[in-house]
Amino acid sequence: MNKGNASLNDLARTYATNSVISDDGTTIGYRQSGCGPGLILVHGGMMTSQNFMKLAAMLSKEFTVYVSDRRGRGLSGPFGANYSMKKACEDMEALLRKTEAHNVFGLSAGALISLQAALTQPAIHKVALYEPPLPLSGHPSPTAWVARYGQELAQENLGAAMVSIIKGTGDSSLFTALPRFLLVPLMTLAIRADAKEVKDDGVPLHILIPTMQYDTQIVKEMEGTLERFQAITAEVLLLGGDKSQTYLKDALDGLSTVLPHVHRVEFAGCGHLAADNGGKPERVAQELRRFFSASSMA
Repeated sequence: MNKGNASLNDLARTYATNSVISDDGTTIGYRQSGCGPGLILVHGGMMTSQNFMKLAAMLSKEFTVYVSDRRGRGLSGPFGANYSMKKACEDMEALLRKTEAHNVFGLSAGALISLQAALTQPAIHKVALYEPPLPLSGHPSPTAWVARYGQELAQENLGAAMVSIIKGTGDSSLFTALPRFLLVPLMTLAIRADAKEVKDDGVPLHILIPTMQYDTQIVKEMEGTLERFQAITAEVLLLGGDKSQTYLKDALDGLSTVLPHVHRVEFAGCGHLAADNGGKPERVAQELRRFFSASSMA
């Protein structure tokens, strides 16, 4: 391991934990690091705050970074009854109040929540969105895979449910193209191995897999909402990878046409999870640094 990587890994492990209470009494926990203007990072589905710790470390010299655990995992409380986009935005509002941050970055479902929050919460001055799975009329559905996933979840077949998630949301690759009869036993073994390896406050796959039903629920809530985002006054940075699925690129195309203060960047050679620890967080961090540090477009 070279010295630079060791330094980054040390930074990724250096943080404080704290929490806020959302409107319905649910605890929303977060990890805090760095110094400077506040920046909230909101992870996507099948993830926790820990997936963004390398990204947070890369931003911590310029910003005070708050990486929240969304409901149902990690430092945060359960989804509770009647989970909805409204509750997700209430969680965001509680974070904004406590941290006094005005900058937000979200990935996937976290980007969808951040997008909706930017419409209703004036505390958000700048928001960066990495491939929000916004459903668009006449385009491939982000949730076409969900019916099968729901059946597999009901049968407690987590290996098969994981395969449905991967094929439905993952980047095109030789791995995702493999037939299900090969992937399901591989995923079943991976889930069992992961449960034995998780340490400290890590969240195992068998806990994360069922949380996708709540993410797909809020995606479905957003059907037919594209035009409403014309009213967003915050500056918006749209991010995506050229290896991502078509419906994610379509969503960025649609948002580019309606958002009044928008800039877009596509990462060559990247897919949906570039911001993740295992992706290309350094490339995402570079664009976020540029966007959140720049003077207002106005």
